Amino acid sequence: MGTVATVERVSAGKVRDLYSIDGDLLLVASDRISVYDVVLPTPIPDKGALLTRLSVWWFDRLGDVVPNHLISATDVPPKLTTRAIRVTPLRMIPVECIARGYLAGLGLREYQKLGTVSGVALPPGLVLGSRLPEPIFTPTTKFSDTGHDEFITFDDVARETGEDIAHHLRSLTLELYARAAQHALEGGIIIADTKFEFGWDAAGRLTLGDEAVTSDSSRFWRAESWRPGAPQHALDKQFVRDWARGTGWDREPPGPVIPPAIVAETRLRYVEAYERITGATWSPPGL
Repeated sequence: MGTVATVERVSAGKVRDLYSIDGDLLLVASDRISVYDVVLPTPIPDKGALLTRLSVWWFDRLGDVVPNHLISATDVPPKLTTRAIRVTPLRMIPVECIARGYLAGLGLREYQKLGTVSGVALPPGLVLGSRLPEPIFTPTTKFSDTGHDEFITFDDVARETGEDIAHHLRSLTLELYARAAQHALEGGIIIADTKFEFGWDAAGRLTLGDEAVTSDSSRFWRAESWRPGAPQHALDKQFVRDWARGTGWDREPPGPVIPPAIVAETRLRYVEAYERITGATWSPPGL
């Protein structure tokens, strides 16, 4: 008989939990959903499995651009097979590397105030959903005094990592985005923006970690209904953000309970994104 793996919890995040397992790490995606940095009390069925399968799919297809931390999506404890991946431990870089091809969310609000996003000047007259002249690198970081993502500039990244690494991060982020956006558009999805996180492995290689191009880390819009200046049909957690904002909630814990109809529609949108991107029919875990 084989030895039983020793699994110990390392940390619990808003959506993912991290465990150590025989020298590797186990990244487990839950069905929790967070908006405005608050975990809402109602889970979204299959969400953890959807995020995991989609990340694994992208890791496989983007692996020629940059190494990633995925070791296995199957060599995990049986009770976690649908929601967990075994990954290489990384020394993470404290920068969220965001690529934007369209204007929305925090990027739109920053542009409306300053005409720039993360120090990148943009032309006048852009509106919600506008396609940018070219994709831009708009990094963020979490500041300890707020706990929220805040924009930083390329120069800020260079001060944190060194100029050569900052250039490399920007180049990789934009290349990964370009590859993913081109593929997704073939399935009728616009990737308006997406977030990548990088770290160093034990050999000192720059490595893609966390998740890759999911409905939690990206804005996915139906391409056929894209209209600049109007709300977009979101296949991501923006749908829940919009619902939560409409309740009058003050964005402080605890968050509001999500009604069953909103839960069901959110799940359907995550499934639609998965199916359009991968070309595969979603089969719920256990079937």
